[in-house]
Amino acid sequence: MTHRTSTGSIWRLRHRDREIARLTVTGTDFPWVRGDIETLPGYEDYRAVFAAHQRALDDEDYERADLLYDRIRADLTMTFPDEEPVAEFLLNVHGDGTAGWRWHDEPFDEEHG
Repeated sequence: MTHRTSTGSIWRLRHRDREIARLTVTGTDFPWVRGDIETLPGYEDYRAVFAAHQRALDDEDYERADLLYDRIRADLTMTFPDEEPVAEFLLNVHGDGTAGWRWHDEPFDEEHG
């Protein structure tokens, strides 16, 4: 799986079938992957949601952060560099054009979350 997190690998963020952002890996800090985000048409619809999510995390308002992230996960999907879908992910987009994310190969079990 290291090819997925190799520097320069490109992960894709999608809304339905439309690619709205590219995440280029710049490094890892297990379990987090770090990268630069290139926004594409369609991303603007989510910029404010990601910003509000980051503010909620910074304010340690985890209930609000969870609600915002539920919207992100309901609307968006992510693919690995090989275009395979990511079953589960957590994506934090920062105001400086960078992002941090982690993923899991299986969907999270809501009951044992």
